[in-house]
Amino acid sequence: MKSNTAIVGLQWGDEGKGKIVDILAERFDCVARYQGGHNAGHTVSVNGRRHVLHVVPSGIFHPGVTCIVGGGVVLDPAAFLKEIDGLHELGIKVDGQLFVSNRCHLILPYHRALETAIESLLGDKKIGTTSRGIGPAYEDKAARRGLRVCDLFDPPTFREKVQSQAAWKNRLLQSMGSSETIDVDGICDAYAGYGERLKPFVVDASLLVNTLIRNGKSILFEGAQATLLDVDHGTFPFVTSSSASAGGAATGLGISPKHIHTVIGILKAYITRVGTGPFPTELHGAEGETIRERGREFGSTTGRPRRCGWFDGPAARYSAMINALDAVVVTKIDVLDSFAEIPFCTGYKYKGAMLDEFPADAAVLGQVEPVYKMLPGWNTSTAGVKEWRDMPAKAQDYLKFLSDYLDVPLGMVSTGPGRDETIHLKELP
Repeated sequence: MKSNTAIVGLQWGDEGKGKIVDILAERFDCVARYQGGHNAGHTVSVNGRRHVLHVVPSGIFHPGVTCIVGGGVVLDPAAFLKEIDGLHELGIKVDGQLFVSNRCHLILPYHRALETAIESLLGDKKIGTTSRGIGPAYEDKAARRGLRVCDLFDPPTFREKVQSQAAWKNRLLQSMGSSETIDVDGICDAYAGYGERLKPFVVDASLLVNTLIRNGKSILFEGAQATLLDVDHGTFPFVTSSSASAGGAATGLGISPKHIHTVIGILKAYITRVGTGPFPTELHGAEGETIRERGREFGSTTGRPRRCGWFDGPAARYSAMINALDAVVVTKIDVLDSFAEIPFCTGYKYKGAMLDEFPADAAVLGQVEPVYKMLPGWNTSTAGVKEWRDMPAKAQDYLKFLSDYLDVPLGMVSTGPGRDETIHLKELP
């Protein structure tokens, strides 16, 4: 039997998972996305051209690799179909290669309206979402009132369900001072059209994935966001609304955890965060701006500038524990090329005492004092380096220190956006 592998982010997202999935995808029979929505942005560079995927799995650029969107994903049909149209314009055919679970919960216009209204009410305490309706869609899912892809194919029942939600959602929007109202006829007409276009892609994804596994095919499980944004294990409440860690692959695709054989964690040589929430190693001055500019740290989905900081060891060690990593991949090492000295956070102090564990309370995390070990920089370019022997010795030392700190083998090092701008160290599946 072939090995199945989960790719997970270890920080607050934007670690470069899309590139790593794209590199590994040619070794697998299937890439299956298991959670999140189109608020995610996976950037893949193919033949010098940059592509940003939001829901379509990052294996789509490899002909013959089956790509599945699992039931743990919340789907905005309009956004998904726009993404497919964009791929067709590039000459990438997805028919017969791309499939969507009939159990995906739908994002509807009232989810976007509610998220915008809620964020506005929260003011300075807002989460910093993309306002694409992800959270309210997952909220309806958990409350057992959501609509799913399979509902699109029963128009009378779909209309009945939308009508039952409209009155409630309109009252909610009115109570929050929003002028938006739910147009039931407009939603039903639009989503009927989406259903017709989606129909060729829709399958029982859990049946398809389990059939592939039973037939000896290999699966690469692709998550969105990252462990520190996981709804159960992240920096709550400043998190996403789904299970972004490796365990989410089982629930989001309807497979046994026994079918996840390997877990590979992805992280940057530093750390970034989008939106609000605690960030112990955040940089507010020139150094943070240097990292932002050199790393092009602007959101793939929104264009928002990302908050930047030094590598946070305690947070990464916590994520490594949650996911029981077999290997770690470090991206964007080249962004640190210009620093003469690089602080590496090895612990947290809280009220003068060292913490033994990663805080559950976001308020505590927001007050910790990072403890740094100063590591020497290398002051020479690592951009595009493809072999370990060509890396500056001090850059090697930094990466070894990171790997030793996490007690996880180093699998790859990314030195640029291209597929070939990668150092392969540990034999990965």
